[in-house]
Amino acid sequence: MKEADRASVVKVFSQTDFNDFARLSGDDNPIHTDPGFCTGTRFGRTVAHGLLLCSVLRGLIDRVAPGARLSEQSVMFPAPTYAGEAMRFAITVRDRSTGDVTLDLEVKRIGDGVVTCQGQARLVL
Repeated sequence: MKEADRASVVKVFSQTDFNDFARLSGDDNPIHTDPGFCTGTRFGRTVAHGLLLCSVLRGLIDRVAPGARLSEQSVMFPAPTYAGEAMRFAITVRDRSTGDVTLDLEVKRIGDGVVTCQGQARLVL
């Protein structure tokens, strides 16, 4: 696999980042913005918006397929992404066919290796 077929970045989100994304997106669900509320949930603290994670992944897509149009994306969130934890966002080209590209997407906590977001995307060149 060529280096051009992979891209990654490490991010550490803060509670302020979650709050800012909530303000911009309009998704102010307390699971993302209210630490007091979250102490009574199964997560115990606030968690990132799924679309915040997807936005970072989308930014990586331009590194391996500049100018491509995202035609399809499927993701799941098997574990939470918390503020203050280093996360590795990675995309890998699975297939480059005529006219389109298929990617694997992953967000993983660096500290314990737990995957918090995974999926696939298809691009049209």
